[in-house]
Amino acid sequence: MNSGSTPTGPILIWGAGAIGGTLGAAFIRSGHEVVFVDSAEDHVRTINDKGLSIAGPLFEDTLHAPAFLPRDLDGTFETVFLCVKAHHTEAAARQLAPHLAADACVVSAQNGLNEYVIGRVIGEKRVVGCFVNFGADYLEPGLVHYSGKGAVVIGEMDGPATPRVEALHQLLHRFADHAVLTENILGFLWGKLVYGALLFATALTDDSIADVLAEPAYRPVLTALGREVGSVATAAGIDPEPFDGFDPLAFIPDAPEARTERSFDDMVAHNRRSLKSHSGIWRDLAVRKRRTEVDAQLGPIVEFGVRHGVATPLTRRLIAMIHEIEEGERPLAGANLAALAEAGGPSGMAGSAA
Repeated sequence: MNSGSTPTGPILIWGAGAIGGTLGAAFIRSGHEVVFVDSAEDHVRTINDKGLSIAGPLFEDTLHAPAFLPRDLDGTFETVFLCVKAHHTEAAARQLAPHLAADACVVSAQNGLNEYVIGRVIGEKRVVGCFVNFGADYLEPGLVHYSGKGAVVIGEMDGPATPRVEALHQLLHRFADHAVLTENILGFLWGKLVYGALLFATALTDDSIADVLAEPAYRPVLTALGREVGSVATAAGIDPEPFDGFDPLAFIPDAPEARTERSFDDMVAHNRRSLKSHSGIWRDLAVRKRRTEVDAQLGPIVEFGVRHGVATPLTRRLIAMIHEIEEGERPLAGANLAALAEAGGPSGMAGSAA
């Protein structure tokens, strides 16, 4: 994609679940040709037989586009949106690599810092950074629930805008008229890592996101966790960007307590308005009984912490606790947050130099 116009060829959506299904449906509705790839045979079969249905308060529709299993896809594509779960990124990147045209780019519409993983497989110059925060869930084969609007941001990993990212920005405007073109995509991705760590902590319980964030007894450990991630970002030279009312700067070192409390209150208000009461992480643990993205999403925080001399005991403990829940060794309960706090030491605070 070398011009500033929106793509003219087929858009390949690799991963037709919550994010990919919602984006692909919007692109189809705006007149673009879309091809879906997904590893779930029943999902692929239903899309081909009946179409992809989108349910929810924003729009309801059934869209039709060809869908393939990875092994059955032919041809090459210039524009690819990679939308698989973070822990499937490397395998998916290797599968899609043969289907990339010479000037193709891959947009990582995922959670986490997957751009680095993709770049190691297909080359860094082919990767475009993307941040999405809208509410969506895969419900069953052929059905995705689109529950709420949220931030959609795109940018080149090395900063300055290029014609291809300007074209992608125009494309994303077909999905969200508030889509943002940024020169600081890493700031948005790290801002969401702070928020994502908090979401993983809420998933230790059966309570809603808003109820956990609103509980005064939980805020000290959540604050410590958020500041741990913020400390890593600061040490790495990242300037986190706010989104959807979330203020990641409330969790950087020396952030005023009042600012942190205000950020929690804003998060509670935002999540009270959302029809999505629980995170996709919680759904993986409590409903779908499958492994989460915890290693792929939170693991890089630990890795960057080691690289920059920032201790991450709460993040490490949270990763371990999520795995214990995945293995059926720990129930979902509010007491898990008290257990997490123990990893932060007597003050419950973390993020100091290792």
